[in-house]
Amino acid sequence: MTNEVIKLAVDYAKDNNIKHIVIASITGNSVSALVESFDGDIICVTHVNGYKVPGENEFPADLRQELTSKGVKFLTTTHVLSGAERGISSVFKGMYPVEIIAQTLRMLGAGTKVGVECAIMALDAGLVPFNTKILSLGGTGRGLDTAIVVTPGHAQKVFSTRIHKILIKPEL
Repeated sequence: MTNEVIKLAVDYAKDNNIKHIVIASITGNSVSALVESFDGDIICVTHVNGYKVPGENEFPADLRQELTSKGVKFLTTTHVLSGAERGISSVFKGMYPVEIIAQTLRMLGAGTKVGVECAIMALDAGLVPFNTKILSLGGTGRGLDTAIVVTPGHAQKVFSTRIHKILIKPEL
């Protein structure tokens, strides 16, 4: 499904003058495929360091270097819709407001939640322009299954984020 999502997103970007695509990638396969077909600004959001193994990042360092040389910008940081709050809930056993936002977005599919989260993170990092429609691509597990058109808001104003269009998402 990854290739279908990328083709749909790239075609939409070209037809609608969208210059920025944010893409979630763990192994680099999805972002490598996107680089081959999109000549705009690509921001790759990876898992945070320590996601699987403390102190380590899953994204291959050599591939990160290669894609950086091709103009891909990388963002590896705490995920805005989990982060410290997940650490609190795992200790104190409960559900907290940011996790409720994440669970609500998952009602549309995990890829929608990932797409919104990565778009907000990219805006907060200054990697996409403020008040601009972008494409954000996410998935469920491995690969891409979702493409959304979104104007992200900063995390401190998370509810200003606007999902304009869902180009594709899996049937739930």
